[in-house]
Amino acid sequence: MDDRSILRELLQQYAQIAFSEKNNQAIKLGCAVNDLKPIRPIVQIDEIPWHEMNFDGSLTLRCEDEFWHPLEQMLRRTIFKNKYFPADMMVTPYLPVGKVINSTGIGVTIHEETIATDPTNNIVSHKYESQFNSMEDIEKLHEPVITYDRKTTMESFERISEVAADILPVKIVGEATGYGLGCTTWDIISNYMTVDDILYNIIDEPEFIHALVSKLTDIFISTINQYEQLNLIDPDALYVHCTPAAASDLKNIPLDREHVKAKNVWGRGLAQILSTVSPQMHDEFDIQYMLRAMEPFGLVYYGCCEPLDRKIDVLRQIKNLRKISISPWADINIASEAIGRDYVASVKPNPASVAVNTLDTDTVKKELKNIASVCQKNSTPFELILKDISTVKGNPQNLINWEKTAMELVNNI
Repeated sequence: MDDRSILRELLQQYAQIAFSEKNNQAIKLGCAVNDLKPIRPIVQIDEIPWHEMNFDGSLTLRCEDEFWHPLEQMLRRTIFKNKYFPADMMVTPYLPVGKVINSTGIGVTIHEETIATDPTNNIVSHKYESQFNSMEDIEKLHEPVITYDRKTTMESFERISEVAADILPVKIVGEATGYGLGCTTWDIISNYMTVDDILYNIIDEPEFIHALVSKLTDIFISTINQYEQLNLIDPDALYVHCTPAAASDLKNIPLDREHVKAKNVWGRGLAQILSTVSPQMHDEFDIQYMLRAMEPFGLVYYGCCEPLDRKIDVLRQIKNLRKISISPWADINIASEAIGRDYVASVKPNPASVAVNTLDTDTVKKELKNIASVCQKNSTPFELILKDISTVKGNPQNLINWEKTAMELVNNI
């Protein structure tokens, strides 16, 4: 079978998923949660160890031309998820072709050592070299110059349209803020300083850290401004990071598709390396800068793996905050009581539960029932987002069984 035939067969299957009532319902359910008026909690599974999934051979790429591999991979993975562990998966009712966006960078490159226990897994250990040790080092940083490669984008669009346009629409899309445009200041710092250097400098050299965070905040704001000027922001993204993006408040903001603004989309902030600092220090060294970085956005999703259960009051300063990540290291009881019905609790069940030879469904049920019970008691809108899954110990059935368990729970709420 030639490349065109392979792709068209996959596109037909993708289109059936995209135009299904189940897909429409998943988008509506996610929007209701984000509107703080949930019909029921939604369940998403993301950041999957795909290198362990191909038990039926359906994920094997078969196109000869490597140009098609990214598209083929997306189609195969979507079809696979829909077949085995769909949860409340959402897919676009069109084929997205991303705008080719280039950046000159911010003036530094990562120096690191990595260690991999499994060469087929993209999850590896990193040891970063400290490149910021003084005020002078901050001068290395500069605002990037963002450019849009329209020619290459259109070439891809035309080539993909020739194969796919009679099956489903093909659409050029910009960057989704949850991924490429999140304000990840502290993740960036963590790539250029060791953990010890970061935490000791917060105590010993606070002026230096403030200068560094301020510079990176300026860089983020400049980047957002350039994305607005070049019309590179996607207002139709289904996801903000691994969670649903649909929200009525965003739909009600006037939208000029030729000049999409940050106010039309979600902003996202996080500060994972500050997991162990006090709420007061988290406020001083991140939230006070996040207020400026998130101000242009329509809604804001804050947090990732850092436990934020004891920092909710600090987060309340963020304008248009709508969703807070509640990681496996947070206490859902404390978090839900502090959140009440004011925000969405984006609850991350522990991915270690699927990193076993055989899933213990009783343990999973206990964890998920506790989350649901606590959030219901406090009238907290919540979603269950299983992510950061580095391994299932070579047993995809663990994910299949986890999904069934989670969906049974939410469908009975």
